[in-house]
Amino acid sequence: MLDRGSKEDRWQRWRPSVSLVQHEDLAVDRFELLYEARFERLAKTVCEDIAEASPKTKVVKRLIAYDDAWDFEQVYAALHDYARAGAFKPDKENYLIHITTGTHVAQICLFLLTESRYLPGKLIQTSPPKRKGKIPRGQYDIIDLDLSRYDRIASRFRQEAQDDIAFLKSGIQTRNKAFNRLISEIENVGVRSSEPILLIGPTGAGKSLLARRIQELKRHRGQLEGSFVEVNCATLRGDAALSALFGHKKGAFTGAVSDRPGLLREAHKGMLFLDEIGELGLDEQAMLLRAIEEKRFLPMGADVEVKSDFQLICGTNRDLSEEVREGGFREDLYERINLWTFYYPGLRERVEDIEPNLDYEIDRFAEKHKRQVRFSREAREAFVSFARSGEALWRGNFRDLNSAVIRMATLAQGGRITVKEVKDEIARLRKKWQTLRQEATAELVVEVLGSDAAESLDRFDRVQLADVLKVCRESRSAAEAGRTLFAASRAKRSSSNDSDRLRKYLARFNLKWPV
Repeated sequence: MLDRGSKEDRWQRWRPSVSLVQHEDLAVDRFELLYEARFERLAKTVCEDIAEASPKTKVVKRLIAYDDAWDFEQVYAALHDYARAGAFKPDKENYLIHITTGTHVAQICLFLLTESRYLPGKLIQTSPPKRKGKIPRGQYDIIDLDLSRYDRIASRFRQEAQDDIAFLKSGIQTRNKAFNRLISEIENVGVRSSEPILLIGPTGAGKSLLARRIQELKRHRGQLEGSFVEVNCATLRGDAALSALFGHKKGAFTGAVSDRPGLLREAHKGMLFLDEIGELGLDEQAMLLRAIEEKRFLPMGADVEVKSDFQLICGTNRDLSEEVREGGFREDLYERINLWTFYYPGLRERVEDIEPNLDYEIDRFAEKHKRQVRFSREAREAFVSFARSGEALWRGNFRDLNSAVIRMATLAQGGRITVKEVKDEIARLRKKWQTLRQEATAELVVEVLGSDAAESLDRFDRVQLADVLKVCRESRSAAEAGRTLFAASRAKRSSSNDSDRLRKYLARFNLKWPV
């Protein structure tokens, strides 16, 4: 419509299409005019005026058919068809896509088609002259949408992602490649999705801290308004569980002396972290599923449903798929929270990160207690060597590491942790883990053989069998387990069949590979 003009005075007015060919520094070899059928007369006038203003410019009319110029789907489809049918030669020709004329919908569609390279060119935007002149050619600006050309923009995006990842890791310079890839994936999902996230990993690995960091990151970006609400489902049972999660009305049960909103309502517009979700009862699971899907639920003793729109992160150290098979966890709830699932490794699986986490724990202690504490070089080397060894179980993961640092830092004279503090701490950990090893040994044999069969074994056989079972569980094949178990004796043999030796040993207890 800006190109309208049937009288001779149209040459005294700025018309965006015609003005394109009136600039001495912008040579246009071919001009393709896209128009609707109802503007046939106007299109003819514009083509004639372009030819008169720039005789060397070849003018081509292209009819674009759609019923409603403000219907995005129709306009985009028509322009997309034009772009796909165009015999463009970007290696030989340069293209400019004019986005000053047409409806706003058409301008948006041209932008999208250019940005996606269906139209292999740059955008050109024209504007009327700032001052009146003899020839109202106005101004033009060319915009290149290839973001890879803009180093500052690209580097800004990269830096923002790196900052987010560092934030999720609490600024710890972790070295484990698999863990770093995991955090990158979580960052990518965390800032782009509002669907539930499931974190699987051992107790003390840091799932709670990561969930809180995701909430803070999303709140910083304006994606969440509410607070972070954390629930340990292992502490919830029966009416207390329903009341804590979904709230209750006064008098709903004995002891309900006042209304309680419930944790799901507290998490409205924020984030709810359900740690150890595998511990929830089936009734609570059913209500939780509805609350996730419909954003509403019925508090205990209430007649009216309440609403709560929250982002959900779940944590567990259980195999929920196995729980589903055994009937302890609802399959429909598992499928709903299993969209984004990440395995969060324990400390034993990322020993490369012990040193940076050790520094982090030392800094946390110093900040909390307002005094600096440092390792001597020999003490640090001794502790790190032990911490990375196979002797260190780290069953409590980072909780164990945090406790160890607190003990050593507290006992350090003059703010310096020496070899003595390290040796004392290693002795404490060895004693603690020895008890855990014995308990784990007994549990593993009972799990495989059953309590009666396990009790019938001599202690010597129980200990030996437990070690064999442990190696089998950690190995991918019978051959790999055999190589580990018979490493010393196989070196003295000219030939060996380690997997056969292992199967014969297991057969003594009526066991078969895999166990």
